[in-house]
Amino acid sequence: MNDRPAELPDQHSLAGKRAVVTGAASGIGSATARRLAAAGATVIVVDREAEAVERIAADLDAEARVVDLEDPDAAAPLGEHADIVVNNAGLQHVAPVHQFPPEMFAKLVKVMLESPFRLIRAALPGMYERGWGRIVNISSVHGLRASPFKSAYVSAKHGLEGLSKTVAVEAAGYGVTSNCVCPGFVRTPLVERQVAEQAELHRVPEEQVVEDVLLARTPVKRLVEPDEVADLVHWLCGPSTASITGASFPMDGGWTAH
Repeated sequence: MNDRPAELPDQHSLAGKRAVVTGAASGIGSATARRLAAAGATVIVVDREAEAVERIAADLDAEARVVDLEDPDAAAPLGEHADIVVNNAGLQHVAPVHQFPPEMFAKLVKVMLESPFRLIRAALPGMYERGWGRIVNISSVHGLRASPFKSAYVSAKHGLEGLSKTVAVEAAGYGVTSNCVCPGFVRTPLVERQVAEQAELHRVPEEQVVEDVLLARTPVKRLVEPDEVADLVHWLCGPSTASITGASFPMDGGWTAH
């Protein structure tokens, strides 16, 4: 059964646009791919999880690319002919700096900074030629704030913020925008596993883990939903955002407000 969403009204249309979404097999990436497809874009869904990403592609009548973004050379061709690039793929590893495995640090930086650079680099010439392009980088509250034990993730996301702003400045004269979306904790399979593990470890309800551990610094005590992130990504890709570039949009329940 094809569950492609109904087309949205014309003012939200991305018909005729080719969108690449990485990390599209689940969570934010899946929600974003569905949202852009609903807006009429031709979507290329990218993930290293073959079965999951091919299932998403079949649902959306999209093109699936099974790629491990730890290999930037494999990532680069994905950006060719793209009108929209959504750099979403990511992973996490937690350890003190003095115990952080160097190979793991390098892996996170490759997936979340070097491969996005290569994708953007490949996409820009076509965007410049066509006079239109949208780059949306799924950063994080950790692109704006640091947390202990997440040196690679924080470094990669801070770097992605800098890359996004540099592209915004360079591309401004070509009709191309570049922005970051900075969610706090999002209801993804990764976060839900973390919640379940912490609840079992401390023998407390999962709701308590969410409020007292994950969202300890967040005034709004709820997880961000993937569809909320997807809505913001879609808006940034639309016709009313030509002057919105080089910006970072926190979706963190007020975490960065204090």
